[in-house]
Amino acid sequence: MSLARRSLMEAAAARFGWRRAYGDTTQVEELLTEQTETAYTEAADHAALATAKNDDALAVQPGVLDVRGRILADVLYIEGVLTGARNRALPKELIERLADAVDHGHELTVLLADTVRTTAAVHAAN
Repeated sequence: MSLARRSLMEAAAARFGWRRAYGDTTQVEELLTEQTETAYTEAADHAALATAKNDDALAVQPGVLDVRGRILADVLYIEGVLTGARNRALPKELIERLADAVDHGHELTVLLADTVRTTAAVHAAN
């Protein structure tokens, strides 16, 4: 949906990063597609910058630490959402999906922590 077609509230939500709930699966799919397209469009810039900037193991560390911190914060937020869903006895399928996301998120933060440790170990070995 183009910015011109969005309501004022939707434009404000987009500008400030607010999210609204979508009860229509078509709208959900459109939003997910838009998020994916935006991420892949920006990925080319990220890859070029990362290639130029990350010329040794230690140079990789700050970016990985930053990403891990953001993911950990998001996973803990989702874990709170999961707790709320369980406490409110929301549908089992939703709870299972949230639990899967939380588990995967925690696994990702462990992998990123291991990556950070590796950057220091490789640097120390050189």
